[in-house]
Amino acid sequence: MNIVFTKGSGKHDLMEVFQGSGAPQRVECPKQGIIPHDMVHFAVESTLQARGFLGRVRDGEAAGFRMAAEADSDAVERLVEVIQGDAWSGGATPADDMIAMYQLTCAARQCPALALDAAAVDAVRACMADLSARWAGLPVGGQLELSL
Repeated sequence: MNIVFTKGSGKHDLMEVFQGSGAPQRVECPKQGIIPHDMVHFAVESTLQARGFLGRVRDGEAAGFRMAAEADSDAVERLVEVIQGDAWSGGATPADDMIAMYQLTCAARQCPALALDAAAVDAVRACMADLSARWAGLPVGGQLELSL
């Protein structure tokens, strides 16, 4: 599955998902001051080999803002939220604190947490840093293509 993010000029960026010969699925991504939310999904899912939103789309579900609850992808969504929150605040939260926040978030939402350690958090952060640099270097209308 190929994913193309296009940097928009207004309040949204665009994600297009290409699978096979069919028409791409398109999702408008609200700008949030860092990389698009679904690009954070890519960082988490590709780095940890976890099945979240993008994995579900790859497996045949429609790319939409609402999906039925599913334990594995719910756990990934909670981690994406923690990683995204850390990025918004500068990306310097100690890994152990992020893991604790992630576990607390999962417990509050009654979903199982992925097994994480500091090395996993660091690997996701490294992917985020790479994606962030590539995204920041694009002009409006520029595209970043990723494969999952």
